[in-house]
Amino acid sequence: MIMTDCLWQFGWSKVSAKMKKTIYDKYDKKAIGDLPVVSFGGRVITILTEGEAERAVDYLLTADILGMDTETSPSFKRGQSFKVALLQVSTRDTCFLFRLNLIGLCPAVIRLLENTTVPMIGLSWHDDLRMLKKRGDFTPGYFIELQKMVGDIGIKDQSLQKLYANLFSQKISKRQRLTNWEMPILNDQQKVYAATDAWACIMLYEEIVRLKTTGDYDLIVVPEPSTQTITSNNDIQENLS
Repeated sequence: MIMTDCLWQFGWSKVSAKMKKTIYDKYDKKAIGDLPVVSFGGRVITILTEGEAERAVDYLLTADILGMDTETSPSFKRGQSFKVALLQVSTRDTCFLFRLNLIGLCPAVIRLLENTTVPMIGLSWHDDLRMLKKRGDFTPGYFIELQKMVGDIGIKDQSLQKLYANLFSQKISKRQRLTNWEMPILNDQQKVYAATDAWACIMLYEEIVRLKTTGDYDLIVVPEPSTQTITSNNDIQENLS
């Protein structure tokens, strides 16, 4: 009994310390539904005027890292399209929602997007930047693209939801994605959804950097689905004759 206690007290902690995180090169989308939902738990501040934007950008540029994302209202009619309605920018504990459909790409927002000091982390930012430029011209600053990083640890997935599930075993809900982002007042569900996507970019970036630096993970390569040949009854009869 004494020996068992010693193993528990002194041995188990050493074994646990050596356990590595298991990640997959491709995460099974079907498994995401069973994961616990994660959402941003910090402050969410909506920016409605250019004056508010100036103060928000001053605050954001004092941070050491920023998570970024955008939202655009979906189009359900052929030939119809919308400009980016929302730019969400998050620190680890505070997210600002810039309502671009109301304030446009005002000088403060351009100052933020052109900043070359604070890293701005995003996913599929090539598309977001292209859409943002439809609201005004600017020179992109210090952006870091997560899709260019994940391959360094062997992950092939490119979507935010799959990446987060893979690295944290938690689900980011996408239920609000196709809602109206130009409505007069965003509801609480939209605000939390938007903030979570931006904040998650910081979490993913820091975890990818950690895993790449420490090698503290085991990568499981998921085999490609096998290709099955379907043989008709006629083919069988021809082969038998």
